[in-house]
Amino acid sequence: MARATSSARRGFGRIERRESGRYRAAYTGPDGQLYRAPVTFGAKDDAVAWLAARRAEIQMEVWAPDAAARGASRASVPLLRDYGDLWLEGRKTRGRELRPTTRQQYRMLLDTYIYPTFGDERLDRITAEDVTKWYDALAPGKETVRAQAYSLLRTILGSAASERPKPLIPYNPAHIRGAGNVKRVHQVRPATLDELAKIVEELPDRYQLMALLAAWCAMRFGELAELRRGDIDLRNNRVNIRRAVVRASGKFIVGSPKSDAGVRDVAIPPHLIPVVKAHLKNHVATGKDALLFPAAADGNAHMAPSTLYKVYYPARKKAGRPDLRWHDLRHTGAVLAAQTGATLAELMGRLGHSTPGAAMRYQHAAADRDAEIARRLSALVSEPSGTVAE
Repeated sequence: MARATSSARRGFGRIERRESGRYRAAYTGPDGQLYRAPVTFGAKDDAVAWLAARRAEIQMEVWAPDAAARGASRASVPLLRDYGDLWLEGRKTRGRELRPTTRQQYRMLLDTYIYPTFGDERLDRITAEDVTKWYDALAPGKETVRAQAYSLLRTILGSAASERPKPLIPYNPAHIRGAGNVKRVHQVRPATLDELAKIVEELPDRYQLMALLAAWCAMRFGELAELRRGDIDLRNNRVNIRRAVVRASGKFIVGSPKSDAGVRDVAIPPHLIPVVKAHLKNHVATGKDALLFPAAADGNAHMAPSTLYKVYYPARKKAGRPDLRWHDLRHTGAVLAAQTGATLAELMGRLGHSTPGAAMRYQHAAADRDAEIARRLSALVSEPSGTVAE
């Protein structure tokens, strides 16, 4: 999110310098409400002049903030940089604030891939040809980033085209078919039970349950890193997932799971219960708020992914699976659940998915496994004896 790096109080109004280097002006009107300039300014003097004009209107009793905003909009359609910063600041998805990691990713895409080309262009001067030329030269060899940057630009321009009461631009110039899609490069091969067992065996004791819950309960890293003693319900053999932690801008931020559906209770497979009890006894501090998997054995600070990877990477190598990402353990657990015959709704509940699309991937994987079983059944027919073994 674009934040003010400094704020100067004045006799009338205030001026804030944004992280982008531009200035934002605001003042309190005669009605006691705060009014902001509809655009940011490249020079502080321009912001001062805008405030001076509003003050003169108030003194002459001709103050009309709505008319001033409309006039400013007509006089100067905002630059993409100004509009993009305001868009990011107020952006919500399904009524919820953007997750810190999502906001950080958007900021990176804007500053690195979008603003260098379009940041200083007025919104109404960006054409479809400009967008196509930019996209053709964008992030060669980085297909995922390329698709993400294009999707973000398209969304911002789409918002500008649908502003109310009056659109800032007549249409969205970003309409390259398929440009926002990317083919999945990493094809996940779930771990076998033997591979999973080997990985767990090679991990230090205090990390073993973390890997087991990632796989058998299909939990995300952020959910595991924020898991606390009070979230383990041994009476009903469930783990209650209520929060997740992410790291953004060098800080750990605790919030809700990835989606509303991420708040869930997951049944712990019975064979893990002794491991859970042993971990609580040997590796978790007392008190319901004690982290199950802290950064250090004797601490209560959140674990960073890099801390886990130091022990996970050697373990997966010993298991013969150097390709298996940590998140692929969750994928493994999802496929195992699908193989038990879990319905789509049951998979969505266990995985914390709010839409069927993601859960369907695991059912497809289970279907692939079923096809392999069918192949082996047919192989029985082709055995030399031609008979089925008793």
